[in-house]
Amino acid sequence: MEDMEEESSGLNDDHNHNYCENRASGQVHYLRTELSNEPQTLPIFPVLGTRDVAAQENHAKICCGSKFVDSDSNSVNSDTSETDSASPASIAGKLTLNSASKFLMNAMTEEDYRTTYWPNLEKAIDHLLIQNPMDHISISYEQIYSYVYKCVCQQHSELLYKDLMLKITTHLQQVSSDLQIVPPGNFIEHFNIALTQYTDALQCIVPVFIYMNKFYIETKLNRHLREDLMKLFTDHVAEKHVNTLIPLLLEAHSMPFQVRPSTMASVVKGLYTLRPDWAHLAPALFSGFIPQINPPTVESQLSDYAAHDQKLQMELSLNGFPRGDQSRKRASEESA
Repeated sequence: MEDMEEESSGLNDDHNHNYCENRASGQVHYLRTELSNEPQTLPIFPVLGTRDVAAQENHAKICCGSKFVDSDSNSVNSDTSETDSASPASIAGKLTLNSASKFLMNAMTEEDYRTTYWPNLEKAIDHLLIQNPMDHISISYEQIYSYVYKCVCQQHSELLYKDLMLKITTHLQQVSSDLQIVPPGNFIEHFNIALTQYTDALQCIVPVFIYMNKFYIETKLNRHLREDLMKLFTDHVAEKHVNTLIPLLLEAHSMPFQVRPSTMASVVKGLYTLRPDWAHLAPALFSGFIPQINPPTVESQLSDYAAHDQKLQMELSLNGFPRGDQSRKRASEESA
């Protein structure tokens, strides 16, 4: 019995320790202390994120094993690396003092945001918005994500969101101005290039700003970043040129292959995605590319549909699209 009590007492002594919890990675690291009755102070670390966003674990880790890493330089902190040879009591005291002071030293001011972080983000956004498929531009998406992550963690989410929206709005206003001087014969093609280039840019912009979207736009504004950015294109580009674009699309649709079918489909589907009610401006045009936007067929209108099909076949024949050798087709059917 005495041996069991001594063994149980030893186990209780082994569990007499303090610990620090890294909420970003979910790992708990224990710091053993000497057996004493003096109270020990737990180190305090800033909470920089949650477990919802898996990408933050790859780009902004705070704890690595028993050594703490500076998130700005990815280097081991020299103050905490000395704790390997220090006594347990001095370890806890040093971490308690350094954690708060280091957090204050790493705090991002609005001036830091304006002079360091936003200029780098703005430059990357410019490259993504005006990228040419033939040009190769080297962009560190990890670095962009890291900047966004730090801005959000340092309570600059609202400022970052406003700057992003203003930056893209200015770009789209320039795109709209450029479209105004495009001749009608090339307008559909140029509009398609502007729309395609913008949507391709969003494929990169939205993911790197996902942390801001998750913890500011969705949480406080109850919206999504992609929806806000697509609305900017609708308001500043598409809505200003839709009255010019629809007549040109109707004209091109009435003359097959005047505009490439892929371009026609891209523009019509793009307009419907931006604002579905634009389909009412040209129902026949949109129904040729968007399925099930017309009302259901009713029996009383079957004769009208048949007349429309005959008219279409006649127009195709007049434009050089023969129906083929109908006699051979009927002969093969009869022989079968």
